[in-house]
Amino acid sequence: MKPAEAILREIEAAFEREPRINLHAWPLQMKLDGGILTLEGEVEHVAAKKLALELAAATAGVDGIVDRLRIAPAETMEDMEIRDHVCDAFIQEPAFADYAIHALVFRKWESVREAPREPTGLLQVEVTEGIVTLNGRVTSLSHKRIAGVLAWWVPGSRDVVNGIEVIPPEEDNDDEITDAVRLVLEKDPFVNASQIRVGCRNRVVTLDGAVPKPKEKDMAEADVWYLFGVDKVVNRLVIVES
Repeated sequence: MKPAEAILREIEAAFEREPRINLHAWPLQMKLDGGILTLEGEVEHVAAKKLALELAAATAGVDGIVDRLRIAPAETMEDMEIRDHVCDAFIQEPAFADYAIHALVFRKWESVREAPREPTGLLQVEVTEGIVTLNGRVTSLSHKRIAGVLAWWVPGSRDVVNGIEVIPPEEDNDDEITDAVRLVLEKDPFVNASQIRVGCRNRVVTLDGAVPKPKEKDMAEADVWYLFGVDKVVNRLVIVES
């Protein structure tokens, strides 16, 4: 068995080779104990977080990961403000029209909205130090994924832990992920989804097409990374200024 120091050096080398992680600007702390790696620190964007976790997990000698990576927020917000924004996004989402929405306020669950009809699901929102934790139950995987992305879209969110149950359970697959990507891109007002082609194989999502600005290319990729179940994103979008 390799010593912990050698494993950590191997992980750090893998991080150094991935430009989106950028350890020089966003240094990370790593600790390996009995095969369990703890990753801690702030990263620039969701791609850096997901790639760091993937590269670390693929390293021989790492049996599990404690994820303490946080995203640098686009805007500094208090937990209550983040919570209210997430709840508002859920209220405005047509797919959740029949869902009850509850929020944890001062360690007590409060009803933000009771379902107007017999509820088909429940969304529970908790925010601590910018980390949004989602629980409850929904009727489809796509609804679970939409809830996670809406939470990520709140500018103050530093991480999203999506513990929502799908009842009845659904089997996930590449087609399901592809449909979810298309749905999220269509919902993003800053992305022209009609110009983007989506493919998915073995949980690796590929984006093809043309967008007018580099920022839109980056936002489309981030939307895909926000979706749980996506292991990698290949961004082949080209910039074509109109």
